[in-house]
Amino acid sequence: MRLGFLQMEPRFGAAQDNVAAIVQALARTRDATIVLPELCTTGYVFESRAEALELAEAADGPSLRALKVLARRNRLVLCAGFAEKSGRHVYNSAATLLPSGRVHVYRKAHLFDREKLVFDAAPARFEAIPGAVRYGMMVCFDWFFPEACRSLALAGADVILHPANLVLPYCQGAMITRCLENRVFAVTCNRIGTEHRAGVTLRFTGASQIVDCRGRVLARASDDRPELQVVTVDAVQARDKHVTARNDLFADRRPGAYGRLTTKLPRR
Repeated sequence: MRLGFLQMEPRFGAAQDNVAAIVQALARTRDATIVLPELCTTGYVFESRAEALELAEAADGPSLRALKVLARRNRLVLCAGFAEKSGRHVYNSAATLLPSGRVHVYRKAHLFDREKLVFDAAPARFEAIPGAVRYGMMVCFDWFFPEACRSLALAGADVILHPANLVLPYCQGAMITRCLENRVFAVTCNRIGTEHRAGVTLRFTGASQIVDCRGRVLARASDDRPELQVVTVDAVQARDKHVTARNDLFADRRPGAYGRLTTKLPRR
């Protein structure tokens, strides 16, 4: 399969222009799985929850409808981050759009910093999308919690689709470990540029990357330029969980020893 990312700089509040830029950038890309950044249709720094609700769209809204047309026409699997409006709720979500027209939506489990002032925390389940290649989704700060990627791997995911708006310098290195410890492929698509809003300035770190199931970096972007990169991988390799001839990553687990992993601790 062909696996890639489109690193870009969304313009805040300009969903129609951002989607048009995505469609133009991918006009000649076919038969591939492409990951886009977190909140790629709206931009990131919302001044308030009210502003997020105003700019958010339902999963069948105009932005994803336009991307569905692109996915069908070019035989693409697209994973795009978007602000999702659902009734009175607003979520930091990602949608995986299949060429068949089917849409799978994931709502970010681990909200970062000011996101807690804007978005609702969703009751999350980390599930794999069934198919010849099994996809799992997580969004940006989910990387910080190893349970997220492990849960997706245990659910059968071969490839982790990871839209991001990274401002901390650690994720790209940590995702190498996530792939190695779970024997999965991962595409982290970060955005570039700077946003000055709501009294804060955030610079996004770029360096989108594709990592294979042995922790090898297959592609990495610059930290400040729009880039489309696509590589060819054998995703089925992710289903071999052997570390040595005598060690299997999942068979050697000892869940009875890990009880605290699912115990909610009191706030410190």
